Amino acid sequence: MLERLFGLNAAGVTARDEILRGVTVFFTMAYILFVNPRILSAAGMDSGAVFMATAISAALTTALMGLYANLPVALAPGMGQNAYFAFTVVPLLAGDWRLALGCVFLSGMLFVVLSASPLREWLVGAIPASQKRAIGAGIGFLLALIGFEGAGWVAASPDTLLRAGRLTDAKALIAAGALLLIAALWARRVTGAVLIGILAATAAAMLLGLQSLPAMSAAPPSIAPTFLQMHFTGNVSGTAIAGAVLVFLLLDLLDTSGTLTAVGHQAGLMQNGRLKNMRRALVSDATGTMIGAVLGTSPVTAYIESAAGSGGRTGLVAVTVAVLFAAALLFAPLAGAVPAYATAPALIFVAALFAREMKDIPWDDVTEALPASVTALAIPLTFSIAEGIGIGFIAYAGVKLLTGRWREVGAGVAIIATAFAMKVAFT
Repeated sequence: MLERLFGLNAAGVTARDEILRGVTVFFTMAYILFVNPRILSAAGMDSGAVFMATAISAALTTALMGLYANLPVALAPGMGQNAYFAFTVVPLLAGDWRLALGCVFLSGMLFVVLSASPLREWLVGAIPASQKRAIGAGIGFLLALIGFEGAGWVAASPDTLLRAGRLTDAKALIAAGALLLIAALWARRVTGAVLIGILAATAAAMLLGLQSLPAMSAAPPSIAPTFLQMHFTGNVSGTAIAGAVLVFLLLDLLDTSGTLTAVGHQAGLMQNGRLKNMRRALVSDATGTMIGAVLGTSPVTAYIESAAGSGGRTGLVAVTVAVLFAAALLFAPLAGAVPAYATAPALIFVAALFAREMKDIPWDDVTEALPASVTALAIPLTFSIAEGIGIGFIAYAGVKLLTGRWREVGAGVAIIATAFAMKVAFT
């Protein structure tokens, strides 16, 4: 049956090896089970229900990727997109997280349509490479800021905006130790380094009496508080809704296209410069975003951690990951025992991975370097991915025009820059 479903012999792999690779991929990305509820709970969502939605959406979408696209790619609610959901979209929509889920669903529908048309390639290609990298780095810096606050390393200040937190506090020290542990394990190529760091910090908190032990015999939490809670209207402007939908779509396009290409190169699955079954992969990803919205979570997207299953070539890797995410539902009570300062190191570490994008920016060309820097800095400093992208694109179009290099301003950048400038001018 496995041969018929996945073509193992033609791919030159065995079922045992593909399953082991799937186990590896799962443990490298399982941290999302604890981090995503922590982030979305800041938007007023029930953390237990979000844990269930995270696990179920990851299981269903990853299984779809494996069975429909036959690719070794795992999916789950995306880091960065969950922060955009909780800290930008929900406040923009007057605190209505149900409407925000509706925006996620609509972006998934648009993604399905784009995946079946040449417009997707035009949109992705219309954004300069330097801005793509800057967006990734800026999202990383935003995650780091959230992580620093969760760890207690920074706090709000009326005089200087931010100030140092109580760095000698036990919680801050636990977070610091967990971050160093994650980095050391990652450097030693230990599978599940991020997850181990989160669990080690949680264990330390329990040993010190800062956190109570979870009741592992308790039944899994109900998904009812978030399941089918999305809606599409609210006491906000249509412009705000449209803007949220389009930014969700843009982030998903960039995230998914980049991840699929990277994993395809790593696995040797590229054919004439394109990933095998690319359209099916994109449809699977877009469908996953809609599934996530129905269940009650931020956009689901392909995970670069899929590359941890080095050598994986078939959808059996993904199906293995899907089975393990489904099995993780048994550990739902543990999620409620993980404090914010235990997940904060994961955010900071993931931010460091995102920040690597900056190294490929052409720093010797100021017309590329300056707008990229503006984008990367504006995202965390405005605490908004959408605002950061808009400011950065205006900077890109402006410096190119003033230096006589207007031909390098693509239609996509021009449209986004103009739309954001009009939004600023008339709101």
